[in-house]
Amino acid sequence: MTKPYSSRSDGLFGPMFGTPAAAERTSAAAWLQAMLDFESALATAQARAGVIPLPAAAEIARRCRVELFDVDSIAERAVSSATPVIALVRDLTALLDDDAKPHLHKGATSQDVIDTAAMLIARDVLGLIIDDLRAAADECARLAEQHRDTVMIARSLLQQALPTTFGSRCATWLTSLDESVTALERIRGERLAVQFGGAAGTLAALGPDGVEVLALLATELGLAEPVTPWHTDRTRIAELAGALGTAAGALGKIALDVELHAQTEVGELADGQAGGSSAMPHKQNPVSAVLVTAATRRVPGLVATLLSAMPQEYERAAGAWQSEWEPLTELLRLVAAAAAQTRQLLTGLRVHPGKMIANLDLTRGLVMAESAAGRLMDSLGRTEAQELVGGLCRRAVQEGTTLRAELLADQQVRAVLSEAEVVAATEPGGYLGSAPAFIDRALTAHAELEKR
Repeated sequence: MTKPYSSRSDGLFGPMFGTPAAAERTSAAAWLQAMLDFESALATAQARAGVIPLPAAAEIARRCRVELFDVDSIAERAVSSATPVIALVRDLTALLDDDAKPHLHKGATSQDVIDTAAMLIARDVLGLIIDDLRAAADECARLAEQHRDTVMIARSLLQQALPTTFGSRCATWLTSLDESVTALERIRGERLAVQFGGAAGTLAALGPDGVEVLALLATELGLAEPVTPWHTDRTRIAELAGALGTAAGALGKIALDVELHAQTEVGELADGQAGGSSAMPHKQNPVSAVLVTAATRRVPGLVATLLSAMPQEYERAAGAWQSEWEPLTELLRLVAAAAAQTRQLLTGLRVHPGKMIANLDLTRGLVMAESAAGRLMDSLGRTEAQELVGGLCRRAVQEGTTLRAELLADQQVRAVLSEAEVVAATEPGGYLGSAPAFIDRALTAHAELEKR
């Protein structure tokens, strides 16, 4: 027996690219409730300013509940006016008593309602994203501390480069997440502003009371108060999009690293939620990382769409404004999904230090050539030291030996370096430079962020 059809808007693929909490906070009902919250707050603010009677404001607030409205009907009727607000105001008016009806939506325009609703939606979803980013950062801090001495090979252009530690890699992840949190918290706390400008950004319908009502409305909704209406100044939307896009890039980098390290031939990491294959049961797919990658790869296009909508005509736009709604909604959902999946990925990440050591030894010590040349430079000079070590590396490859063995066997090297010094020069764990200090710096910065 087939299951009954579900009316959920996320469809077949939606659960892979969202979270239940983010889906709820960006749903059609959530958007409609945010619009109703604007109308309720506007009435309250105007009553406090003496613009409309208190009983009218109370009646309006009482009716601003999404369950009283047919969301699908409002969506369908939005087509005729390029905005759902007109249908919403008409339906809300019909619910009010006669004394309150003249005072609904006073001085406002459709864009005031939707722009403010967008800020309310963004504030709610950013709360989810920031929480998950902070938790993911905590996991990075744990891994950085736990693996500060877990030596592995660093890679450059996908080739083995120099020794590093897995803790150092995690410290890099940690810093990017902490910086993303800082940026998003600034947006959430300072740049999400109420929109209230009326038909042309002058609030002419309110006479001398416009600025006072604006301030009271911002306070009522807990949003920033803008200096002027921002109907065609879309810098706030652009900053939000940019911060979300940057966070997505940080998350995508972590996912990509895990995917690369989890390859069968590399085997240094494994997803704790590894999934199988329908045809190849031996596979352990890094599912969480794959979902993060899939979500974050869609983000740049959405950011670009929102940036392309910034130039808008005169005081009110003809289409560019409307083009923002769905990309912004999708952007919030995708980044929320990526943050949640990354949190899960890092919490269950399995680290294989033995495989890291094995991979570090693949070149039989050739990755220590820079270290060896550095030890010889004081006595031989830069050029001669580099040429000597380069020749020994080629010999090691030809003979199937190790760089250490070739250094120990070379008379010119032994005239300068003792056996102990050669061993030290070819020990990966002794050539980590400032990696431990960088880990400490990342952990200290993270601890400071946690205090805020």
